[in-house]
Amino acid sequence: MKTHTTNDTKTAIISAALDYYEGWFDGRPDRMERALHPELTKRSIEPDESIETLSARQMIDATGEGVGRRRDPGDRNIRVHVDHVHGSIATATVTSAVYVDYLQLARISTEWKILNVLWARA
Repeated sequence: MKTHTTNDTKTAIISAALDYYEGWFDGRPDRMERALHPELTKRSIEPDESIETLSARQMIDATGEGVGRRRDPGDRNIRVHVDHVHGSIATATVTSAVYVDYLQLARISTEWKILNVLWARA
């Protein structure tokens, strides 16, 4: 399969990443849910080198509870870089004043959904 990334594809991936980030900071579980694949796995490496794992449901619920709103720095400085697209899979790096996330996305039907996330505090 030849890989060709259109501007529409990049725009859709960026939109999913912004729904994830802005939804988190704005306390909008509808945006978070729109961005995530139901089988999302989100992981971070803790200071003791243990792995914290979150599901889509946990992220949506935490967003609705306002966890991200309490962590909003004001000047979010969100930057999304689409790293690679191949057919119906993609990777993107998102940086902000608070977090760094490496996203793996999948196109499901016509929508890009975040399937896996590895993240750390900025």
